[in-house]
Amino acid sequence: MALETARDNAHSHSMKIVLLVVTLSGILAAALVFSLAGWDSSAMSIHGWVALGLGTFLSLALGGGLMALTFYSARKGYDDRIEVDVPPDQD
Repeated sequence: MALETARDNAHSHSMKIVLLVVTLSGILAAALVFSLAGWDSSAMSIHGWVALGLGTFLSLALGGGLMALTFYSARKGYDDRIEVDVPPDQD
């Protein structure tokens, strides 16, 4: 009885994940179709494309680097609270 319940829960969970992935993929596909249908790529020169590519890459690199520093700082304990031993008479 318990095995069947666990199997049903696992099946239900996997079906929810599949449904979520299919739904999000459909929304992404619709967004791409609508954005590409109205896009005139001849409006931007090669210099604009290079600037767009570099800006995108550097923004993602900066965000990734800052996130890496955040995780490194949290893992090494740099974000912990500092407790300073202050004598009671200096409060």
